Amino acid sequence: MKQPTTPPTPASTPAKNRARQDVAQPDLGFWGMLRFAWTQLTSMRTALMLLLLLAVAAVPGSLFPQRPAGPQIVEDYLRDNPTLGPILDSLQLFDVYSSVWFSAIYLLLFISLIGCVLPRAIQHAKVLRSAPPRTPRRLSRLPESGQVALESDGPAPAEAVEQAARWLKKRGYRTEVRQEADGGASVGAERGYLREIGNIVFHLSLVGVLAFMAAGSFLTYRGQKILVEGEGFANTLVAYDAFTPGSAFSEDRLTPFSMTLTGFEAVFDRESETHYGQPLDFTATLDVRRGPGEPVESTELKVNHPLDINGARVYLVGNGYAPEVTVRDGNGDIAFQGPVIGRVQDQVYTSLMVIKAPDAQPDQLGFVGFFVPTAYTGEDGVAVSIDPELYNPELNLNSYYGDLGLDEGTPQNVYVLDTESLTELNSRTLDAGGITLTPGESYELPEGKGSISFDGVKRYVGLDIHHDPTKWAVGFFAITSMLGLGVSLFVRRRRVWVRGATGPDGRTLVEYGLLARGEEFGLREENLALRRQMEKMWPVQAPDQIPDDGPSPRASTAPSARTSSDSTDRPE
Repeated sequence: MKQPTTPPTPASTPAKNRARQDVAQPDLGFWGMLRFAWTQLTSMRTALMLLLLLAVAAVPGSLFPQRPAGPQIVEDYLRDNPTLGPILDSLQLFDVYSSVWFSAIYLLLFISLIGCVLPRAIQHAKVLRSAPPRTPRRLSRLPESGQVALESDGPAPAEAVEQAARWLKKRGYRTEVRQEADGGASVGAERGYLREIGNIVFHLSLVGVLAFMAAGSFLTYRGQKILVEGEGFANTLVAYDAFTPGSAFSEDRLTPFSMTLTGFEAVFDRESETHYGQPLDFTATLDVRRGPGEPVESTELKVNHPLDINGARVYLVGNGYAPEVTVRDGNGDIAFQGPVIGRVQDQVYTSLMVIKAPDAQPDQLGFVGFFVPTAYTGEDGVAVSIDPELYNPELNLNSYYGDLGLDEGTPQNVYVLDTESLTELNSRTLDAGGITLTPGESYELPEGKGSISFDGVKRYVGLDIHHDPTKWAVGFFAITSMLGLGVSLFVRRRRVWVRGATGPDGRTLVEYGLLARGEEFGLREENLALRRQMEKMWPVQAPDQIPDDGPSPRASTAPSARTSSDSTDRPE
């Protein structure tokens, strides 16, 4: 029968276990937990992880359509994906760059960088004010070292050290001459502080870029406008075709200016056989008024040459043809009249046309088709465009009547005609055929529904108007970050010590050593330059054998040679 076990008494417990039981775990408390969290957040490891996480979080922005770039595309996606779309929308995958989770990562990265860089900058400022490290006792243990003996008529040890200090200072070193306990002298020199300054400038510039990009997302606005020849535009909210404001945008931030498109010229290639008809240059002529009461000035707008108007930049992003049409209803009244924007489909400017006449009576009228600037009809009877210039413009349309769905107040895409609830009047599949018009021609619709006439053709331009008051600050910090990165990559940290002493025979002995902070590239060349200067300054009697192309003279490569100088000699 198994005997019951009794709990161990303190006397029977091993001393090692009793010691473990007596150890009290520290209680961090609320402030201790905050300090621990801050330490973890401001570590370089956390900053790198947040930077990687931010890059991963930006991936959905390229996989799913984004509302700021194309709200209609997002609506189409939601309509085509009734199950998955609402789930993705609830996760803010259609507004990635303004989502809560992306903003949280962005903010944490911003705080982490500040917490990493500022203490480092403060520490480096203290190092700049401190003296160069003291001279190690055994210079021969440094990666590069040497010794020279001067002739009897050479300078004394203290004078030789002073001369070496002056040469090192001319070479860019920060120096300090010290008296040795044995009566000799030494100089400690260091240069390359600019490397750490460049590193700090690089990281501070990244913080500046992040900060002003965040500020720009609040203060910026962007809008698009299609402007037909002869039409004007005033910088008001209702005048835009599409408008994307920043989070803190207010309408009073709109700069009061106006402009009118007076002309547009497109230049196409007419000489090359392989690139015939391709566009070479686009020029829009605008009459601009920069503010109320300001004079009108004529200016040109080209691709990649934006127009700056009171801080708002106007870009030329597109162009095309706008055929002028007149639609009369069944009562003979004008239901629609004016230019219609054609959406360019190819390089020869075949343009999709959609015309809506909701005011037509007794039935609303709609037209859909295409416009070709230089029409050529093939054997199949279908007209195609063979050149982007207006050599033979032609309008080809199908017509419909019925309810266009505009009376319900539901917004529609002006470039799409929903024909599900409409009755077809003209098309190639009907006896009436399609509508083919050239400038100056008219066509009477079947069943007395009205008529349509092709009055002429105008050009239009697509403008992108962008206002970002922080762009100059972002550009400035981007430049300083590149400069700081270049400095941190190409500037070398170097430490040099030179000691002068009196030898047994009364001659002056000069010993020197060099140490690199980080990599050792170029340290050998610095050694040779110092040795050549010594032989040039002083009458050297018995130089240490250092061949110009030979191996580095080393007494030892022990790691202690890097730590024997002072406590500031630690890895960067």
